[in-house]
Formats: sequence, C-alpha cells, structure tokens
Amino acid sequence: MTSTLHQSDRLKIFTWHIHGSYLYYLSQCNFDIYIPVNDKKNEGYYGRGKTFLFGDNVIEVPVSEVRSMQFDCILFQSEKNFRIDQYEILSAEQRKLPAVYLEHNAPAPYAVDSYHPLYDPNVILVHVTHYNKLMWKNNVPMIRVIQHGITEPSHSYTGELKKGIVVINHIKERGRITGWDIFERVRNEVPIDLAGMGTEQYGGLGEVLFPRLTAFTTRYRFLFNPIRHTSFGLSVCEAMMAGIPVVSLATTEYANLLHNRESAFINTDVDALIAGMKLLLSDHSLATTMGQHGRAVAQEQFNMDRFKKEWNGVFQFAINKKMMTV
Repeated sequence: MTSTLHQSDRLKIFTWHIHGSYLYYLSQCNFDIYIPVNDKKNEGYYGRGKTFLFGDNVIEVPVSEVRSMQFDCILFQSEKNFRIDQYEILSAEQRKLPAVYLEHNAPAPYAVDSYHPLYDPNVILVHVTHYNKLMWKNNVPMIRVIQHGITEPSHSYTGELKKGIVVINHIKERGRITGWDIFERVRNEVPIDLAGMGTEQYGGLGEVLFPRLTAFTTRYRFLFNPIRHTSFGLSVCEAMMAGIPVVSLATTEYANLLHNRESAFINTDVDALIAGMKLLLSDHSLATTMGQHGRAVAQEQFNMDRFKKEWNGVFQFAINKKMMTV
C-alpha cells in the first residue's frame, strides 16, 4: 500500500492526558485529539478535566469504547503509556497503527547514562529540547525535536509587585532536581512567592489554575526558575511570551536559548542570580526591557505557527511511512 495522506485531511490522534498544559497547546493544531477517561480518573485517564479550556477537538472516549474506534496515529507520552497502557486499552490492530512517542522530560536518573525506554524502531521519538535529545541514550533511529509552542498571552507584564515568583508543583517533595534548597536560600535574601500544587503546606500560595496563571504572574517583577535538571519548562515559556523577565540556572536548554543580562539573568552561581534579582527589584525599567528581550526570544522560538507545522509534519511522516510498509 503506497498511498499517502494529504495535508488537507484532518487527523485523528489518540493519546493520554499526561501533561495538561502541553495537551492544551497541542490541541491548537489542526487535528482531533482523542483521550481515554475512566471512573477512577487515574494518571492519563482524567479526560478533559475542568482546568484547561480545551476546544471541541479534544474528545473524551470511555475506556470501554476505545477498541471500537478508528484513529490515524497513536501518541505515547510516558513510559507507562508505551509499556502498559497500550496493551490494556488498545486493540491488536490499533497497536499496529503509526505511532509517536513524545518525551517531555530530561533524562533520569542519570543526566548522560540513562537509556530512553522507547525500543520500537518503528515509533518516532520526539524530544521537546535539543538538550534532551543530546543527553538521552536514544535507542531508535527516528528522532525529532519539537520545541514548545505557546499562544499569545491574555495579559502583558506590569511587574508592579516588587517581588519574584516561582511556579513549580510539589517543589519540596521533588528535592534537589526542582531546586528546593536553592529556593530556600534565595527567599532568605529576596522577597519571593511560591505557587504550585502542594506548596501551601510549606508557605506557598498553592495551585494557580492555568486560565488565571498569566494574569497572576505578570504582576510580579520576575519569574525565578531554580530547577537544576529539566526540559524548558512551560511556565518559563509562558512568562517569556508575556514579557516577564526570567531568572534561571544556566543549565539544560536555558543555557542555549537565553543570553545572560540581555534576555534573562542566567548563571550557575546562585549569588550572581540573587544579585540579578535585586537589580530587577530596584529597576523596573530594566525589568521591562529584559522582559521584552525575553519575549522576542519566545516569539522566535516558541511561536505556534512553527509548532503546528512541525507536529503536523511528524504525524504525516509517521502515517505515510507506515502506509508505505504495509
């Protein structure tokens, strides 16, 4: 079978609800996304939920009905999806469909010696940063990088609050990777708030729901990212797109896309970062200018037109390649 799929066809993509913010941006693309839902609402089976303003192209499918449906491509987003979930809810024929594995995370537990769990050479592996592609030990031949895509924000930077903000879920429980120790050190010297799921139990503000997040963060003078080893966090992308100046460790992809003292304050010296924060707190004009430089980077690197084009291209490639081998 050598027929190819035309660009005008609207694809039917089956995936799991793993990363709500990413799923929201993925749903801005011109295809329909089908997600399973069950009564337990456990990981991957939440359905649409109430947090994200998904459009009509994000469609819930009861787990019991998945096997009877037709899809064009399967999108794995976690090791559990690949190793367990597909065998529990997909039919044998559906498991033969074209497939893509989206890896959200930097390698773990080791930065350079971690083998990626995808071993099927027929599945395309997509990383969200070039750093992640570089550092994972990838086991498959087809590998792509699609950097994040961010929509234009509903609110723009004002920075009237003379303090910083950190937005990380469960930062203390996740320890050194998310930089809890760094955050504690910084808040002893700089006024800074903490938001994210689970943070209220150690002095944070708790979760700020996605539809309110930009309105909430744009009031702060800067956003601080203390995570040591990560992908390029969506909260950082969103802050940059809204013109919020970013202060970050100069690790992973941040060191590649941000320039110190121009589009952000980035450094591996926490004392230098604290000095940068104090400059931003004392100079609102500097903060505004740096935020605009960061926004220019975000518009170039994280624009939705590029994101849509690259995702459509990956799915088309997966489907056409599969058709030519059937």
